Amino acid sequence: MIRARVLLADDHRIIMEGLKTLLEPEFELVGMVEDGRALLDAAERLKPDVIVADISMPLLNGIEAVRQLKKARGDLKVVILTMHSDPAYAATALDAGASGYVLKHSAASELITAIHAALQGKTYITPLIAGDLVRHYQEPSGQQRDIGSSLTQRQREVLQLLAEGRPLKEIATTLNISSRTVEFHKYQMMEELGIKSSAELVRFAVRNRIVAE
Repeated sequence: MIRARVLLADDHRIIMEGLKTLLEPEFELVGMVEDGRALLDAAERLKPDVIVADISMPLLNGIEAVRQLKKARGDLKVVILTMHSDPAYAATALDAGASGYVLKHSAASELITAIHAALQGKTYITPLIAGDLVRHYQEPSGQQRDIGSSLTQRQREVLQLLAEGRPLKEIATTLNISSRTVEFHKYQMMEELGIKSSAELVRFAVRNRIVAE
């Protein structure tokens, strides 16, 4: 029997080791990575059927990674496994293309079910937030739930790295662009968003779930 290929992404190694123990009896675990950029590289190289990814990861968050992964390979399934119980996070993840949303403290009882649902083309939402998620979509404010998605892909990448406190040169190296281009993206975002300072830009990144608090 051919087993589905699963790739794990989480910046806490001890959590991935626990997930490895949970998933290996049923799935082929093809790799484990600890940041969003390593996830993009591993997904291209290892060709998994399903990715299990956290939201809060360095260099590139899980939601932005989902956007880029789905753009590159529309049939790829991604299940978000996170500590964030705020339905706004779940809505943003689903809008980005995730097939499942599971909270870490219920992974033992729900993650395998969520992976199977994703493989069948279904969407799995943990029952712990399903009702809140429905209400979130019904509220008028839910229609404007992800202001950060109005930024370009490159702007969101730069914004996360800036919010993590990384120097311009490091950001430029990570994204394979010049420091001047990083500065251009920074000031373009500030102008478009009506933001006057770097500190305010970081607060925007936190409010719009581009980085976690």
